[in-house]
Amino acid sequence: MSGFIRPGRITAPTARHDVARLVAALLAEHKGVRPEGPAKAPALPTGPTGLGTSAARITARRKDVEGTGVPELYCPPALRDDPALAEEVNALLLAWAEEIGLYAGRLDRVRAADFGRLMMLAHPDTDDPDRLLAAGKCALAEWATDDYYCDDETMGSSPALLGAQLGIAYAAIDPAHPPLRYVPDVERAMRDDPVRTGLRTGLAHLARYADWSQLARLRHEVAVLFVGYSQEGSWRSQGRMPAVWEYLAHRQINSFVPCVAMTDVVGGYVLPAAEYADPRVRRAVTMASTAATLVNDLYSMAKEHHSDSVEFNLPTVIAAEERCTPREAVERSAAIHDELVRTFETEAAALVLTGSPQLRRFLAGVWAWLGGNRAWHSGSRRYTSSASTTS
Repeated sequence: MSGFIRPGRITAPTARHDVARLVAALLAEHKGVRPEGPAKAPALPTGPTGLGTSAARITARRKDVEGTGVPELYCPPALRDDPALAEEVNALLLAWAEEIGLYAGRLDRVRAADFGRLMMLAHPDTDDPDRLLAAGKCALAEWATDDYYCDDETMGSSPALLGAQLGIAYAAIDPAHPPLRYVPDVERAMRDDPVRTGLRTGLAHLARYADWSQLARLRHEVAVLFVGYSQEGSWRSQGRMPAVWEYLAHRQINSFVPCVAMTDVVGGYVLPAAEYADPRVRRAVTMASTAATLVNDLYSMAKEHHSDSVEFNLPTVIAAEERCTPREAVERSAAIHDELVRTFETEAAALVLTGSPQLRRFLAGVWAWLGGNRAWHSGSRRYTSSASTTS
């Protein structure tokens, strides 16, 4: 286990800094980063910044990105693109999914989604396929939990069963310890369900590289994610559209936080638990993760528009509440995304000035995750093909 560095109080100045260049430089110091070219840092905001000011920066209609219906977003570029590494990780991930029966009969759609590419793009501080595979297994198992239990009726999801299914699924990563006579029943429940098998074996693979504090962190984040799944399930069962504020609070917990939380595990270092739990760090990480998830909302909205069931994404919720056109709702959603990214950028820059070396590298990794996530969504057939799986 890496040595624990006790962090001091983080009392950074409020001045803005260009964290894009800073984090790119920090990442470049670590072996394994092979950027496609010099990372181009986005310009610093010239108007008001901070939460609640995004509307003041909407001055013109945004340019559509490559005909996707998604406007230009304030987001860092991906720091590297290694197609061979992505292909290797994707092949390994598919072999694992086939072995445990995850997405049986639908692996062609998983192959097309190219989750191996997401891992390659989002974690540019390692070239180790096995580390990327470990993170990919955990991520795919979390997506499968959503697909199988929450929002894809063709895979057996049912709001009435959701709470019971998630409760048992959590035992796959935080094992239940019943009296001995009931252990075979628990084991049978784990083995007979590919989602539970995926969650359990994914975490076991990650445990090769993580210490106990990192594993406990991931268990916590997955538990919070499952609360978000349950919240969405309640909306579905009621046929109710949430308020915008309620949906945004939901998107903080039903988000990519569990994936982002693995950043240091994949990178081969340990962010001290006390620093990860610092409210200022928590605020920065959750805002970044929410922004990354809103990218998912924007890219998946076209697919969800053709769904027969009630679907939830930020543009849909905004359009319902604010009685605006779908395009106006998209523009407003993009502005919220940009506000979150800009606020993360400013606050992370302050945190890295006084935080530990591990915190500086972790925040650099979160910034890189944002860029990789955006690049993957823009190219994945999960969001650009009619054969896509659910979001």
